Amino acid sequence: MYVHGRNLEQKENHKTKYRDEASRMYLGEIREKYDNWKLANENIIGPGIAKNEGDGAVIKRRVELLNKYKNFIDQQHYAEKFDSRSNLHSSVLEEFMYYLFRDLVSEFSKNALIGKSHTFKDIFFRSDNYRDMLSSPNALVERKDHDFAIGVRINSTMNCEGSQELENHAWDIPAVAIECKTYLDKTMLQDAATAAEQLRYRNPNAIYIVVAEWLKLTEAVNLRKLKIDQIYVLRKQKNTDREFRYKEGYVKNPIYRDVVEHLFDKVRDYLIFDWEGGINFGLNRGYLI
Repeated sequence: MYVHGRNLEQKENHKTKYRDEASRMYLGEIREKYDNWKLANENIIGPGIAKNEGDGAVIKRRVELLNKYKNFIDQQHYAEKFDSRSNLHSSVLEEFMYYLFRDLVSEFSKNALIGKSHTFKDIFFRSDNYRDMLSSPNALVERKDHDFAIGVRINSTMNCEGSQELENHAWDIPAVAIECKTYLDKTMLQDAATAAEQLRYRNPNAIYIVVAEWLKLTEAVNLRKLKIDQIYVLRKQKNTDREFRYKEGYVKNPIYRDVVEHLFDKVRDYLIFDWEGGINFGLNRGYLI
């Protein structure tokens, strides 16, 4: 759930990296601001399943807290000390997704899956020989990492007919999968489109969303051919390379409240309404897709 906090803790406790004086000082400064950001978000309640007039104010406050923390952690000296490979900066957005949807999901069930997840992608069966095949399913589950997911964990027990040998598996099945990016370029978009298509093969009712701070795409991209349900660009701004982002005169847009509200409303509506689909549903209408 606390992806960014866990990333920070790993750096604080790393045995070989981040041991120099500057790293220790920077991590201490970030830790103080992170703890305040986490506490402030946990003290906010909502939004939940019911649509209330106060939902906008709640999201506004969460976005204000996110902008304040992002402005702090995105300072040049932190960005240069902890580069993109460290995932320190990108994990902020992943943890924000948890705060945004936490109370909504918990109203459905305290056991619901929420947060970073290794979700079900495929299953296959591989025995060493026919005798082995008769005694145990030998199931192997292929998983796909998602930055953020809302769904359910399924516990499964398998055995072969006539055999008392049991095989236990646990699968995370997403209803909503969200990929979080600092910026979205063409290669990232293609990877996301492939992941979205694979998700639909196994869970046709699932929705797949990409959330990025900045966009690094040209007009020569056909978004309509992709299986992605929506792409959100939180800053409504094209990406600028980091070295230019700190030049005097550069204007960095904030993360916009209305974009976050649209994201929340889309996910909430998806979760609270019945999902259309299936042969019988289509047969009653007379058209199947």
